[in-house]
Amino acid sequence: MEAAITGNLIDLCAVLMLLTTVMAIASTRMKTLINLFSLQSVFLAALAFIVAWSSDTPHIYIMCFLTVALKVILMPRMLNYIMSKIHVDREVEMTIGIPGSLLISGLLIIISYYITEPLLTSIHTVERNCLALSVSMILIGLLMMCTRRKAITETVGLLMMENGLFMSALALSHGMPLIVELGAFFDVLVALIIIGIFADRINKSFNSVDVSFLRRLRE
Repeated sequence: MEAAITGNLIDLCAVLMLLTTVMAIASTRMKTLINLFSLQSVFLAALAFIVAWSSDTPHIYIMCFLTVALKVILMPRMLNYIMSKIHVDREVEMTIGIPGSLLISGLLIIISYYITEPLLTSIHTVERNCLALSVSMILIGLLMMCTRRKAITETVGLLMMENGLFMSALALSHGMPLIVELGAFFDVLVALIIIGIFADRINKSFNSVDVSFLRRLRE
């Protein structure tokens, strides 16, 4: 009975994480995107806490704390600061419109379940259903990076992909070794700082953070 309740709570957190990703692909406001990433990270922290409690894995509590500190508090504030520096709040133009993005997202979710179905038979943990959802999040995050034209929105797509990777690690093996997870957290933090610096430089050089300007340099 307790295992069933734990499994249901984990599945609920995973579904809510996927829902925030789908909502992000349909949003054109950068402020909304940042808030959705922060909310998704709250659900990820909750999922990690439940896994740590149910599996009695102490180091996942550390990951839960770092998720709240870095992804719920610090990173959204950094993104908001970068957004205020470059004076951009709206994604003016997307490569693919919102209806098309939602349609592709739905197809990616179906593909994710098709890909992971053979693996689910060999996984017997309560987090097994998270695998397909995490793959869906990774693919939709990649879609966001490919279809958005602003550097900051592409950054949010990258961060959501990383959340999906972390959730898949929890689903497959109750988390990676502590040192690997710490390295991944700080790699993402450093990458965000570098992206912020480059976004500011791009904005000063081109008076825009539209990355299509950079693609034209190759032509």
